[in-house]
Amino acid sequence: MTTLFEPTRLGDIALANRIVMAPLTRNRAQAGNVPGPLTVEYYRQRASAGLIIAEATQISPMAQGYLDTPGIHSAEQVAGWRKVTDAVHAAGGRIVLQLWHVGRISHTSLLPGGAAPVSSTARRPNAQTYTKEGFVPVSEPRALRDDELPGIVDDYRRAARNAIDAGFDGVEVHAANNYLLDQFMRDSVNDRSGPYGGSIDNRIRLVVEVMQAVAAEIGAARTGIRLSPITTFSDTARDSNPQALYGRLVEVLAPLGLAFVHMIEGETGGPREPADLAQPFDYDALKKAFGGGWIVNNGFDRASAEAKVAAGAADAIAFGKPFIANPDLVRRLRENAPLNPLRAELMYGGGAEGYIDYPALA
Repeated sequence: MTTLFEPTRLGDIALANRIVMAPLTRNRAQAGNVPGPLTVEYYRQRASAGLIIAEATQISPMAQGYLDTPGIHSAEQVAGWRKVTDAVHAAGGRIVLQLWHVGRISHTSLLPGGAAPVSSTARRPNAQTYTKEGFVPVSEPRALRDDELPGIVDDYRRAARNAIDAGFDGVEVHAANNYLLDQFMRDSVNDRSGPYGGSIDNRIRLVVEVMQAVAAEIGAARTGIRLSPITTFSDTARDSNPQALYGRLVEVLAPLGLAFVHMIEGETGGPREPADLAQPFDYDALKKAFGGGWIVNNGFDRASAEAKVAAGAADAIAFGKPFIANPDLVRRLRENAPLNPLRAELMYGGGAEGYIDYPALA
């Protein structure tokens, strides 16, 4: 029976175990959105994970949606991330970078020249983001023109190359949690006509073009994608037919030979089976259609993670908040040891407290 603690491979990436650190926004980047020494230590402490998926990182200045989140579009950011990857590799770990464009979940104070956020739509959600003034409502977005979309694709491609130059073992494209790529895919948000609106194939066109470009740039076997088919995060309604939408997406992506899909099951950070869901979502059908590496996430504990892997329903399990409070989570799960409690008030922003001061087992 396969266990959490056995090695595996996701494309070209070898994992010492099947415990993945999920991407976790911590708002600790320094001036210029550069990862600093605290971030180096934070990830070094957690290098026993089979794979670290580093926090969501903006692909361009226009991609930022929250204060003090890191980027991967400047030379200084690449150099800052290189210190992180060197530390993780020296500790025996593997690490990929999550590539992020927030789309309409942003604020003019965070964007170059006070620009409006960009999206598939000009409609503003009833959502908030984190700025110098604390949590505030997001700004009204601007709908991207079709002729601007090749530039977005190129931003992802360039960011992927920068990630490899920074020493990452690969990348994960963030197409989940109702950020830009999800905003194009869902008919609850995408109100466009033309080649990027209307039909399912049109609405998935942008994410498919992004994945093709990234895979061509750095290799499909170092490229993954994160999806969240039924989350309503950031005041975004589900697609009218999420099973058909995401099923078609993985069917189209399968021939690329990607390293993995990272699937959020249920509501992000919430119930795995939302009460308002008309019928259960069939994740197994997507796994079968994709045929490649399969990471699952959302609310797993040791027992449920073990059962999922043993059943062959996932190749690896991603843990989020438990990794914040437990730098040695792999050891604690292996030994069935108690977990440190999370200090939720210290999750976003600040310094070392609540970031690198959680104790490991003696």
